[in-house]
Amino acid sequence: MLKNYVNAMQDWHGRVDSETDYDSLRWHQWVEELDLNGDPKAFEGDLGFAFIGFCSEQGVRRNKGRVGTALAPDFIRQQMSNLPCTFDQRVKLFDAGNILCQEISMEEGQKLLGEAVEQIRSLNLFPIVLGGGHETTFGHYLGQLNYAEKVVDSPDIGIINFDAHFDLRPYDNGSSSGSMFRQIADICKSKDMKFGYLPIGIQKHSNTVSLFKTADRLGARYVLAKEIQNGTVTSVLEKIDTFTYGHERLYITVCTDVFSSAFAPGVSAPQSTGLDPETVLPIIKHIIRTRKLVGFDICEISPRFDQDDTTASLGAVIIFSVVNTICKLKNLAIITETDLYD
Repeated sequence: MLKNYVNAMQDWHGRVDSETDYDSLRWHQWVEELDLNGDPKAFEGDLGFAFIGFCSEQGVRRNKGRVGTALAPDFIRQQMSNLPCTFDQRVKLFDAGNILCQEISMEEGQKLLGEAVEQIRSLNLFPIVLGGGHETTFGHYLGQLNYAEKVVDSPDIGIINFDAHFDLRPYDNGSSSGSMFRQIADICKSKDMKFGYLPIGIQKHSNTVSLFKTADRLGARYVLAKEIQNGTVTSVLEKIDTFTYGHERLYITVCTDVFSSAFAPGVSAPQSTGLDPETVLPIIKHIIRTRKLVGFDICEISPRFDQDDTTASLGAVIIFSVVNTICKLKNLAIITETDLYD
């Protein structure tokens, strides 16, 4: 039984153009409740997605960032509510609720999130985790790893992190939203597994020399933000392809501070020279087309700083792109003329 776990269906509400015409439906009319404490049966349909919220900001506080991310999952749901159902009716959306972290430690919350993600995977559903600070990713990874270890002896999970920061800080004095990938590297070392980590959007002014050296020592290749901004798409895709071809499973985590504050003002660590979402979305779609993606999370949205819900809306658009790209790969998208130019 998951503790500190609550229903979040109250956040799904929005415009209703029709209650019977599927082509007019929006996500809030299609999403179903999934109670992970209710002994749910495995999904037997063609494709199902499960949203799980991680209401945490402790990692951000420990990392001395701007707190407020604990409220993000509900705000993202509100922005997703009016998204159109552009996929076949065989595609199902489930909301698996929220993990609340206010009255427990960050480590306890991450363990609970790991259990939730592992259960979602075992139900044959694709997990989409709504953070929370970027400490969300460590809990997500634990769930993916625990599930994969049931399937193979030595899981190979490649993590692609869209982020201005490496998040490879030492955690001798406690973990935070800046230490997750160092923790994951240590887990891989202890289990004699390959550490697969590719951060994309790294800013030189946001990382110490020590962090660059740590990335090199751990064998983590990275893509600088300026490589994308300068338009060297071919070399960027070559790095990504080399990484994705070398791993059996992939999962994507997006720290919204990778984007320029013009597009993502409501984040824990704003980036004035961050990336444009229009350049990032095609890269995300490119990775998804490897057909190796097993999970996705989006983190560091802070509603208290989010003017006009701009950042939460961007998060919803990114999730929309992830869902619809996966649907297209499985021939479960409703194709329109505009898709020919996507």
